[in-house]
Amino acid sequence: MRLLVTGGCGFIGSNFIRHMLKKYPEYEVVNLDALTYAGNPENLKGINKDKRYHFRHGRIEDAGLVADLLGSVDCVINFAAESHVDRSIIDAQPFLLTNIMGTQVLLEAVKELQIKKFVHISTDEVYGTLGDKGKFTEENPLKPNSPYSASKASGDLLVRAYSETYGIPAVIVRPSNNYGSYQFPEKFIPLMITNLLMDRPVPVYGKGENVRDWLFVEDCCAAIDCILHNGRAGEIYNAGGNCERKNIEIVNMVLKMMGKGKECIKFVKDRPGHDYRYALNNSKITSELNWSPSVKIEQGLEWTIQWYKDNEWWWLPLKKKLGAESKGFWEE
Repeated sequence: MRLLVTGGCGFIGSNFIRHMLKKYPEYEVVNLDALTYAGNPENLKGINKDKRYHFRHGRIEDAGLVADLLGSVDCVINFAAESHVDRSIIDAQPFLLTNIMGTQVLLEAVKELQIKKFVHISTDEVYGTLGDKGKFTEENPLKPNSPYSASKASGDLLVRAYSETYGIPAVIVRPSNNYGSYQFPEKFIPLMITNLLMDRPVPVYGKGENVRDWLFVEDCCAAIDCILHNGRAGEIYNAGGNCERKNIEIVNMVLKMMGKGKECIKFVKDRPGHDYRYALNNSKITSELNWSPSVKIEQGLEWTIQWYKDNEWWWLPLKKKLGAESKGFWEE
């Protein structure tokens, strides 16, 4: 099989490419990435020497380029997205351009070229926020609360519309919060780890009471793999970590694992419209595709901390590049 992975130099996309090339020796992967601030070719260091891997620099909004690339592939997995909530609050326009218009360009090409399957990577944030009880199912209405999640919900609706109107074989995946290697260091867990490695404080929004459902990135890649091969066209699949934790719990776990004290915590003003809780019901993907997360949060965090300790060459230049800008950016 020959796959087009969009946004493959990003966090989840690069891990997915590594996963697929390792698991399927007979597969080829074409990676289309715009190399914006979070798209890093170093995420695929070593893979670029594999003859089964092909990189193209460009944007998914480029209809000519997209049509050219789709003419030689069997399936498309769309990771390409602007994905940082805080950045979307400051300037929503880039999110609308990539997450909505770019998705429409891909869908149009999939329709015209009769691609076998289009897998669209969404987010649990499209559902909005939960109270203290219950979990989101695929039947929940979309109630996004940030410009980022609104742009992703809009993309999801476009995918649904093209599936219903034109019959394209599209599937939507809604993972919960990922963590692991190669995650851009303005995100919550890598920001925390890298700040501690640099003897800097750890910023925590509000009182750290917000709850997230954590999913190790390699488990997420395995879920997408299952959905690519066996997911039913026209369907939506949640992929949650079955691991709800308050932000402050994650902070305390990382502090303990890194031998640091609570004096490293710096509580900061809460984000506008900060969703209180996310949690996903996995019953559909588990019953239909026999997938469930396998990595416990304790083990996943240990692995993640060790990876950042061992790969300062990767994250330190990114921290320096962010500079003063990064002080206002962090997210679960």
